[in-house]
Amino acid sequence: MLGTDLVTALQRAGASVRAVGSAELDVRDADACRRAAEGVDVVVNCAAWTAVDDAETAEPAAAQVNATGAEHLAVAAREAGARLVQVSTDYVFDGRATSPYAEDAPVAPQSAYGRTKADGERLAVGAHTDTLVVRTAWLYGAHGRCFPRTIAGALDQRDTLDVVDDQVGQPTWTADVADLVLRLVAADAPAGAYHATSSGQVSWHGFAQAVAEEAGTDPARVRPTTSAAFVRPAPRPAYSVLGHDALRRLGIEPIGDWRERFAVAAPSVLGR
Repeated sequence: MLGTDLVTALQRAGASVRAVGSAELDVRDADACRRAAEGVDVVVNCAAWTAVDDAETAEPAAAQVNATGAEHLAVAAREAGARLVQVSTDYVFDGRATSPYAEDAPVAPQSAYGRTKADGERLAVGAHTDTLVVRTAWLYGAHGRCFPRTIAGALDQRDTLDVVDDQVGQPTWTADVADLVLRLVAADAPAGAYHATSSGQVSWHGFAQAVAEEAGTDPARVRPTTSAAFVRPAPRPAYSVLGHDALRRLGIEPIGDWRERFAVAAPSVLGR
């Protein structure tokens, strides 16, 4: 989702883009990363093992992509004289906070996925000082599987849905993340961590109700439940709200309110 939207945003901005998927570039191959980075100004790493539950039993394999792959791209970018944008996640935090996580809050991942992504941040920054770590969360978009399309499809098939209301975060459109990455690079933002999530916060249940509204059906068909009703192999953060102070200090406007942005995104995301 993010890679496709980023390519679109770059092309619209008139940039020359070299877009490579896993078929063209295996980030686990250090030499291949070096070759891919030759002659570029910025390397954006959208590659990731994102199968959160599968990572619990395949952590070494996930680490090869999320951690080692990030380090390979950081080395390649450094040697090419390019900046690195390392896309990361809310899962690097413990999910137990009660106020938004600052960019410099201590990482304390609670899952294999989170550990491998935290390692990716650490290895990338350690290998290349000119690295922007861009954390995002609760992504949805027009070019991949995502929560809104899953919910809309389920509402087409069932009378009611039960969705957890004890996990809170910031639904974020991949097109908005792509735009923010461009703005960070254009502003020559100092190396460091930044948060690319929508403003505001909502539970999964509240987000599902918003999906129902945009799909033209009664949001009351979405009923609240708790995480205990949906036990998963990997623990989900109860609180995934990220702060945006680093952006504001640079004079860069954070992504807007999640509900307003979803209203704009819904036609393309839901295809309705």
